[in-house]
This record gives sequence, structure tokens and C-alpha cells, in this order.
Amino acid sequence: MPRLLACSCVVLLAAATVRAEVEKGTVRYRPAGDEKNIPERYRLEARSFDYQLAFRHDLPGCDVSLYDLRFPTALPSKHVENNTVYAEYYRPRGKGPFPCVIVLDITGGNQLISRVFATHLAQRGVAGLFVQMAYYGPRRPPNSKLKLLSTDINHTLTAIRQTVLDLRFATAWMASRAEIDSNRLGILGTSLGSFMGSLTAEMEPRLKRVGVLLGGGGLVDAYYDHPQARPYRLVYEALGGTKAQVARVLAPVDPLTYAANLRDRKVLILAGKRDEIVPPKMAEALWKASGEQKIVWYDCTHHGAVKYIVPAMGHVVKHFGAE
Repeated sequence: MPRLLACSCVVLLAAATVRAEVEKGTVRYRPAGDEKNIPERYRLEARSFDYQLAFRHDLPGCDVSLYDLRFPTALPSKHVENNTVYAEYYRPRGKGPFPCVIVLDITGGNQLISRVFATHLAQRGVAGLFVQMAYYGPRRPPNSKLKLLSTDINHTLTAIRQTVLDLRFATAWMASRAEIDSNRLGILGTSLGSFMGSLTAEMEPRLKRVGVLLGGGGLVDAYYDHPQARPYRLVYEALGGTKAQVARVLAPVDPLTYAANLRDRKVLILAGKRDEIVPPKMAEALWKASGEQKIVWYDCTHHGAVKYIVPAMGHVVKHFGAE
């Protein structure tokens, strides 16, 4: 535990080692198969994109090097800042080839959790790629309150689509690396990131291992009758809206809709028995729909899950590091 905390602090606070190292290149994206099981909104035709990979620093005592990755979005928006994808690449020392995992953040965090997970994985021989989702971090326009999730449903649906397509680009970048084993790619998300990770894995066959932390599926069944949604629901229904209409609108972004695509992957779900934000029935629904693979329950609330971060990391490392 002391070593883990020390390395986590290094991620955020260590002084950079001075070393000029910038790699520029081009990745050729090609769909893996005919994509007949992927809805049109998440398909990508073959194309090329440029990237820039810049060395930031070595993490002292962690045997990990940190790089900054940039590449253009797969789905440009009207916001210039949002049209560059930013990622942090946590590369284990050595030649590899290493497994590699996309790591996605929580809804409103300071990105510490994702950096801790990426560092912890890299320390144990699994490369981590922490990717900023649409309108996160440097992708959010200055002095703007824009986020991936919004009361503007069209904005939210587009931002989710953009994020999924960008993560498909990120997967192609990982697969192109000599030090990465292209047959051992995965994706890990916590809370909001787990929903985005599940959805992306359903659309990207190269992501063969999936980690769902405090996530699930079945958005409408979980939230439509939620007490906190009641004032909005009453207004919506007074205007003629129905639960069925909401279900149709949200189906394209609900991981439960396409969960059957995960049945041929390796899926790990970590869930809270008393989770008040992502109800347990959502984790159970995704677990059942994705083939009833491995699910681990912790006796905690959503935010209380932080108490179980050490055993959770053990499950995550074992899951993504397995042959």
C-alpha cells in the first residue's frame, strides 16, 4: 500500500525528467470484420490519422514511463478544443509486448482514480492509456460548462458517439505499437467511464477484456422512476411524454442494448451492494446480458467503494494481465 500511494503521488507531483522525445506517426484504422453487429452510428470506415507521442517523465521507483498522446477526433464537433483527443500513456519498462488497457474516468473527478489505475497496471506489466472523453479536461472549451452529459439530449448523444469513435481510434493506436500485444487489448472504466467503456467494447471487437467498475446497464428502468427524477418526470408526462419514448431515445447509448456483443469477451464487473447512484440491478442486468461472467460485490455505496480500491486493483490486474 505505501508503494502504491507513493507512485500515485508521483504521477501528479514528480518533476519531469528533462529529455526531448517526440514521436510523430500515422495509424491506419481498419474495421475488424464486417461490423454487421454494430449499429451504424458507431461504425468507422477505413481511414488514416496522425498522432503525436511526447515523453513527459519517468516515474521514480515505479519502472514506468509517462507519455502524452494526441490525435484528431474521429467525429469533429463545432468546438475546436474538443476536436483533439488527449491521452496519457503509461508504458512499463522493457521491450514487451505488453497487454494494454484504455482507462476512463468518473463523472466529475479530478482524474486521480484513472491515473492511479493506469500507474498500478503499468507497474505490473500492463500498459495503461488514460483517454480524455469528449468535453473532459483539455477538450472542454475555456470558461465553458460544457460536459459530455447535458440536459441537451442531442448534445449528450453526439458526445457519447464521438467518445466511442475516438476510443476506437485509440484502440487502433494501441494495436499499431510494437511494444503492445495487439491480441491483449482491453478497456476499464469507473462510474460514467464504465458505461462508456462497456459501450465502446460492444462496438470495438479488438477490445477483448472489459472492466466495469460501478457501472451496468438498463438506464430507463433504473432512473425513470427514481425519486430524484420525479419532478422532471411529472412535467415530461404532463407534456405527453412516456417511458417508452425515453427508452427509444436512450437505447443507442445504453450498454444493455448491445450487451450480447460482450459474450465473446472476458468481462469483469465490480459493483456495490448499496450503490445509490448506479443501482445494483444495473450491474446485475449487464452481467446477465453479457453472459454471466465474473461479478464481484462489495458491501458499499457508490462513493464508499473507495475503501475497496486495493482489492479492486487486485481483480483488475489479474483480469487484464491474464493470458
